[in-house]
Amino acid sequence: MAIVDRPEPEKTITLGISACLAGEKVRYNGDHKRSGFVVNSLTRFFHLKSVCPEVAIGLGIPREPIRLVGDADKYRVVGTDHPENDFTEPLAEYGQQVARSLERSISGYILMQKSPSCGMERVKIYHPNGNPAGASGPGMFARSLMETSPLLPVEEEGRLHDPVLRDNFFVRVFAWHRWQQEMRDNPTHAGLVAFHASHKYLIMAHSPQNYRKLGQMVSIGKKIPVNELAAEYIALFMETLCFKANRKSHTNVLLHLLGYMKKTLSEESKKTLLDIIEQYRIGTIPLVVPITMLRHFLNIHGSDYVKEQVYLQPHPEELGLRNTL
Repeated sequence: MAIVDRPEPEKTITLGISACLAGEKVRYNGDHKRSGFVVNSLTRFFHLKSVCPEVAIGLGIPREPIRLVGDADKYRVVGTDHPENDFTEPLAEYGQQVARSLERSISGYILMQKSPSCGMERVKIYHPNGNPAGASGPGMFARSLMETSPLLPVEEEGRLHDPVLRDNFFVRVFAWHRWQQEMRDNPTHAGLVAFHASHKYLIMAHSPQNYRKLGQMVSIGKKIPVNELAAEYIALFMETLCFKANRKSHTNVLLHLLGYMKKTLSEESKKTLLDIIEQYRIGTIPLVVPITMLRHFLNIHGSDYVKEQVYLQPHPEELGLRNTL
């Protein structure tokens, strides 16, 4: 029996996903690549919109395998056994179609790694004779999707097993979703100021340099038309979140947040928090420990401004993403 009843997570975000990862038997051999992480964990928190571009452009199940042929600067997608079957344009066009049709309804996309259609990066490229060309690139559908929606958070399922990359992806997903909800349809200067204010320490954890740039951008205020300013801001904001936060940058932010309570905390409490932050810095404990302690003391002693910092909970704690950082 639970000590405290906790509600089920509210699913408000939709992710696009390669259909084979959801367990759908759509691969060239009639099989799937079901991901336990996707099916067992993410379905509790997200709506999933599954897509198989190869099936969508009319290829059957099972079907002839396809591969990338050419070089890193220019390659095409052709049949492995029948290279005269060229699927480059259909896959590229479908990537554009999916990006545009789902632009307003999804907040991230999880792709199948190594796929000549869906691979995000490092998909092998071959010579026409079938020998490896020693080069790689994204799958054709994935490349088109990312070029058409450059701000959309995208990641490969395989890379999500890395705790840092997993946290980074979902930080971007939830940040992009907040922007979609708060700023996309009706941007205002006041809204931009509020959005930036609540994300300041999240930005700092990912890039102190861009923290300053984004602050300067917001300070320009009404000197620039709001649509133009918002577009410039969100482009740099999402680029900033692509930088991976590390123990050094997290420690810097934790100490900044502690500074908001320097006049209200007892010396004993300060010492306790500093000791926990140091344990995190040297790798003894995960990030969730100092964050949990800080949130506790900030709820008692912090101002409304610091309590509302997205950094303190950029994604639902039930996801457990900071438990292994």
